[in-house]
Amino acid sequence: MRLTLDENWTATTTGKPLRVTPRFSFRDFSVRIAPYTDADERTRYLTGTFGSTAWLWDTPDELRFDLVDRELVGAEFHIVGEAADPEDAARVPTRPLVRSGGLRAEEVRGFRLETTTELCRSPGDSVFTCLRDLDVLDEPPAARIGIAPGVALLVQHGAVVGWDLTDPVKYLTSGFAAPDPAPPVPATRHLFTECMDIITTSLFDEVRARNPAALAGLRTVRRNLRDQQQDLHRVGALATASRAADQSSDGRGTPGVADETTARP
Repeated sequence: MRLTLDENWTATTTGKPLRVTPRFSFRDFSVRIAPYTDADERTRYLTGTFGSTAWLWDTPDELRFDLVDRELVGAEFHIVGEAADPEDAARVPTRPLVRSGGLRAEEVRGFRLETTTELCRSPGDSVFTCLRDLDVLDEPPAARIGIAPGVALLVQHGAVVGWDLTDPVKYLTSGFAAPDPAPPVPATRHLFTECMDIITTSLFDEVRARNPAALAGLRTVRRNLRDQQQDLHRVGALATASRAADQSSDGRGTPGVADETTARP
């Protein structure tokens, strides 16, 4: 299958999906699928590949390809900070089923992969579906190309129009660390959804406005994160992104889960 990613920039699908486990950074609201484990390795990775990548203030999504065989070797996707309405999220189709495969660039040339603008959360946050726009939901995708464990590109009319991440809490981590290979415990799943509600819904605005009920709910979530004794790697990733929320009442900032002085991710 031939896919268009940026106007006249194209790639073809292969039978070689990435074997790298995705890393979902809650603090950065991004999903990385890449072999590097520190900043130096990332620099070498970017030097030895081509494709879409950040440049100065421009931060598109990334797809990186090997300079020799032009095969896909890594990706990074940004997640928009405000979720679509539940009514729109309910329109996300569950078909077609994922077909595993990689990508091969048709030429060695850079391009720009636009970030998606819509985040559709399934019930229980079992799947994140990130779309170019909500018009994509007017018809089902023609294909879902599983480029890595849990990650699929959505294709319509030969163009990539979004991507999805199945079981995002499974891939929670911080920095360059690999996710915990053990499955998430139910309490972590519950806390994850509560954190997502604070970040991506109108609760965020209520917290920033210092609504007492919203602040009390935020502090309850932070206390539950602090008190949980299981699944510490994932809980730590969530907790790292929720520091300083208790400062909201002393005039030093207006909190969100990620940072009380900033806007959504």
